[in-house]
Amino acid sequence: MSGTSLDGIDVALLDTDGAASVIRGPARVYPYEAAFRRRLAAGLETAKSMTRRDERPGDMGPLETELTLRHAAAVERFLADQAIDPATIDVVGFHGQTVLHRPEQALTVQLGDGELLAERLGRPVVYDMRARDMQEGGQGAPLVPAYHAALAANRPATYAALPVVFVNIGGISNVTYLDGEHDPIAFDSGPGNALLDQWLEREAGIAFDQNGAIASEGGILRKLADGYLTADFFDRKVPKSLDRFDFAVPSPGAGSLEDVTRTLCFVSAQAILKAAVHFPEKPKLWIICGGGRRHPAIMADLAEGAGPDADVISAEAAGFDGDAMEAEAWAYLAVRSLDGRPLTWPTTTGCRVPTSGGVLAVPAPAPRRAAL
Repeated sequence: MSGTSLDGIDVALLDTDGAASVIRGPARVYPYEAAFRRRLAAGLETAKSMTRRDERPGDMGPLETELTLRHAAAVERFLADQAIDPATIDVVGFHGQTVLHRPEQALTVQLGDGELLAERLGRPVVYDMRARDMQEGGQGAPLVPAYHAALAANRPATYAALPVVFVNIGGISNVTYLDGEHDPIAFDSGPGNALLDQWLEREAGIAFDQNGAIASEGGILRKLADGYLTADFFDRKVPKSLDRFDFAVPSPGAGSLEDVTRTLCFVSAQAILKAAVHFPEKPKLWIICGGGRRHPAIMADLAEGAGPDADVISAEAAGFDGDAMEAEAWAYLAVRSLDGRPLTWPTTTGCRVPTSGGVLAVPAPAPRRAAL
């Protein structure tokens, strides 16, 4: 899959029954070069004009083809690097690249040609897993909670206390609340890394704040932070979801590079913590996944805000892989799709009933050769 951070393609191997059995295998990230990241970013701008899922204005058609072929190449390289026979892969879960998400219009668009991917890989591919949820009145996001529930059942005994919240800090952050008894509660919680990364790319020409070095030199601009944290989004009922552009990047005159960077880290953490008002009970454990878990300021703000009665830990501390989790989730969801099991619930996306989804693409059989 390729996430909202536009940083590359995540590939992961999973052995699963789509239910309780989850055996995690190797995983790799294949980064995009800067030029292709810029093409994707331009594609996001072009996508703002779209009103139908099947539209491909401007360069979107060629971009979708290249994106798909890059995913095929990443899978092929991954299998070769791991010495895995492609014939042993039962199914590939393919997310593609979200370029537009407008749940209020029942419109979500992910670039990625599942049929082309299946033909290139010679393996079945499940793709387009969000659309059916929207047809059932859902937000189309988040979809990872089904996998979070499976992981929660396998977390270390050291962190056995419930409720537990999985937090994914990608371009947009989302949370999954699990109490071990009821369906997951999940929703997008607010801006994650997207504002921070866009600010740094525009103002400093760098992709992200390596080891939190820039934020460590700055202070929190309360007025700027409050402008984000008092947005109408936070008053909306859950479930709810976001598009990458629902929160605007600070203006060039908003403050120094360091202060704005530190402030956006604070906003990311506080947006996550504000999600707790929608949970039935106060979480005892927060498991942080996604790129944001590497930022010291974000993690420190989360730990301070969660309070002394809750643990805030990285995915790795819980025995998981915070980089691979979403790619693993798409493999898990692909198997659930094949079995017709729910990918979403009313408590995760607002769909009317527990809903499966996805489209299965099967490669054409190889031609037979006969000798006379």
